[in-house]
Amino acid sequence: MLRTVSTSLMLALLGTVCLSETLFAQEETVVHRQAHAHNDYLHDRPLLDALDNGFCSVEADVFLVDGQLLVAHSRAELSPGRTLQGLYLEPLRTRVRKHAGSVYGDGMPITLLIDFKADGEATYQALEALLAEYPEMITSIEAGKTKTRAVNVIISGDRPIDAMAKATLRFAGVDGRLSDLGSQQPPHLMPLISDNWRNHFRWKGQGEIPSAEYDKLKDLVDRCHAQGRLIRFWGTPDTQAAWEVLQRSKVDFINTDDLPGLNAFLRHR
Repeated sequence: MLRTVSTSLMLALLGTVCLSETLFAQEETVVHRQAHAHNDYLHDRPLLDALDNGFCSVEADVFLVDGQLLVAHSRAELSPGRTLQGLYLEPLRTRVRKHAGSVYGDGMPITLLIDFKADGEATYQALEALLAEYPEMITSIEAGKTKTRAVNVIISGDRPIDAMAKATLRFAGVDGRLSDLGSQQPPHLMPLISDNWRNHFRWKGQGEIPSAEYDKLKDLVDRCHAQGRLIRFWGTPDTQAAWEVLQRSKVDFINTDDLPGLNAFLRHR
């Protein structure tokens, strides 16, 4: 009888260990430096879904309303409770404090791409004042020298480039366009080049990309990298074939709305 009880107890303990190992494997996050969550705020859990899938770049559209930076794609979708601070900055601060100074505990920064939907200069002033409340977390640029921290902020949309260029202290860079290739703007001011895929390529993410289009893509990537800038496209086909091409060509941020899909693809790659 004692032997039977001991055997049953051992089996139960082994089952508990196996279950614990399975749960740990399920919870393990693989970090994907190339993964960019397009319109991240539209997901059920803004920022958190992206981080659970290992994304290192997230995008939030903002409007300045009565001194608050509200996150939404259009004015019709504005809600007082959906602030940039509440949805992104505070949860990021919590993560950074938990992981000894970085979002994933690996010492590497992630990117917060903030798309100004209107009123670029006023929105920039409000954003800079807000980011100054997070000096331990946000990368800063002072007198042309960059101090990299846990979160790199880049401004897209209605970009106040002149105002940003004149600032002696900034907590954000600006998102350039392909027309800015060859620009004299320093990389600390314009660290990223983004553009609409459909304006430059006809391939729709099915079958093989035409060799001429792939060569053009690779040339654009190489030119950006030679200038010390990152490159991203929006409006890319959200297919595995497109993700493979973007990864192979070394595009820095693979744009997607399908967080679990890109996570699974990059894990297998």
